[in-house]
Amino acid sequence: MEFIKEEIEDIKMEFIKEEIEDIKIEETFRVKQEETEEQTDLMALKEENEVEEKDQYTNHHDFITGEKSYSCSQPEKTSSRKRAENAGTRSHFICQQCGKSFNRKVNLKAHMRIHTRERPFICQQCGKSFNRKGNLKDHMRIHTGEKSYMCLQCGKGFTQKGHLKAHMRVHAREKPYTCHQCGNSFDQLGKLKVHMRIHTGEKPYKCPQCGKSFNQTGHFKDHIRTHSGEKPFTCKQCGKNFNQNRNLYRHMRIHNREKPYTCHKCGKTFDQYEILKGHMIIHTGEKPYPCPHCGKSFIQKGNLNRHMRIHTGEKPYTCSQCGNSFNKKGHLNLHMRIHSGVKPYLCFQCGESFNQVGHFEDHIRIHTVEKPFTCKQCGKSFSQKGLLTIHTRIHTGEKPFKCCHCEKTFRYKGTLDSHEDSCMK
Repeated sequence: MEFIKEEIEDIKMEFIKEEIEDIKIEETFRVKQEETEEQTDLMALKEENEVEEKDQYTNHHDFITGEKSYSCSQPEKTSSRKRAENAGTRSHFICQQCGKSFNRKVNLKAHMRIHTRERPFICQQCGKSFNRKGNLKDHMRIHTGEKSYMCLQCGKGFTQKGHLKAHMRVHAREKPYTCHQCGNSFDQLGKLKVHMRIHTGEKPYKCPQCGKSFNQTGHFKDHIRTHSGEKPFTCKQCGKNFNQNRNLYRHMRIHNREKPYTCHKCGKTFDQYEILKGHMIIHTGEKPYPCPHCGKSFIQKGNLNRHMRIHTGEKPYTCSQCGNSFNKKGHLNLHMRIHSGVKPYLCFQCGESFNQVGHFEDHIRIHTVEKPFTCKQCGKSFSQKGLLTIHTRIHTGEKPFKCCHCEKTFRYKGTLDSHEDSCMK
């Protein structure tokens, strides 16, 4: 609505012109239908109308240019007196619903459509309707692709003058709309209105399926796609689809290798701000999310949520082909490669392929003879983390594998399997 207000003067002029034409047409028909015996009165009326129309034009011209018209002294006095009389009658067109006053009937007529919700101007292409002719003209540029208003600084085009004015505040860094509660400033009135809902708690957009409410229409639309499964945003490089535009934008950084978020302590860079925030806790050592069951703490809430599935046994991610369920989406994605046969990790030394990056990294160490996992108690090193985990059981005495027949425990799963075969016999 703020953009409409910025073009109100142009719109007023359109309505003034239309109203003058209507007045002329109505007067012509009325004069023709009068009786011939009133011709004398009609001639007087015609002369009076001509003077009035001339005065209207003069007033209208002065309204636009702010200039005064000058002529001979006597006609000027007469015209000024008549203009004052006309102004006295024309400046009191009052809206009976809200009390707002207008100096022209056409302006009141346009204003009344706000109360009546009348939208007489209809787009012939999409059926959308508008309460002002100027708004319809602006809308038509969407169909024609016309962008008449160009930014002289960056060359970006706009369909409406108001949009260009709002855009110019980006270059000027102008933020004229300030929140009186917290002091935050915005370059558009609409952004301030949306921001105010944070303070008021207003959430006008309610999901008809689950009842969840939102304070922004964009967030509401994103949420609706979680129910519909719609993913309209597609990566042009790999074809992956997303339900939110910002998720596609973040994904594109993978292809561009863009990492705009830098840790000021260690210099490490990240492609997402949320990952940087999680990383910063590493430096502080803070783990603010403890597990209520086992006491283990996590630096991120998402990690705690995933961990909780171990205790609850929840496995919300199910394979549509074999029915296997997983407690992490990443595990399901890895599992799906078994069905698809995809092995994206290729060893350039021997040509062997792997479906998981962990298996690929373990394999590479065969060629490099690297053993990065070292036992802290005896100093023995291993090429795989799993081998180190098995080895530490020697020091801890842990025997996690229990026979279901005789309840005997074992350090290694292979030993348990051999025992169970003999135990059953």
